[in-house]
Amino acid sequence: MVGVQAYRSVDLGASAQTASPHQLISMLLTGALEAIAKAKGAIERKDIEARTMQINKASSIVVELKECLDVKAGGELAQNLESLYSYITVTLMHANRENSIDRLNEAAKLIGEVLDGWSQIPPEMRGQKD
Repeated sequence: MVGVQAYRSVDLGASAQTASPHQLISMLLTGALEAIAKAKGAIERKDIEARTMQINKASSIVVELKECLDVKAGGELAQNLESLYSYITVTLMHANRENSIDRLNEAAKLIGEVLDGWSQIPPEMRGQKD
């Protein structure tokens, strides 16, 4: 199943194996948000190693989401998501380099907006009912 590797990187267990594609994307987005929240805590504690680990985890998830996009089938929406995921990845890279909570907040806001939109997709349009 697409994205299972990235999902495993957020230590959320066996539920990824039985999740629908829609649920899996939701879990990945949530996992990225959780990693960003942990990275912010690490910055506040001045824990460089934890900050780097959590930002790398969030980046890995976003990269996986980007790589899973089917731009041909998804058209303009998939292209826009691809650009957004690239921007988020760069923002996370800058957050790590600059030790910036503001950059992490920006990435989290964007991921949160994607998750909110994703959550609003009606069950009948998800390809598989949850």
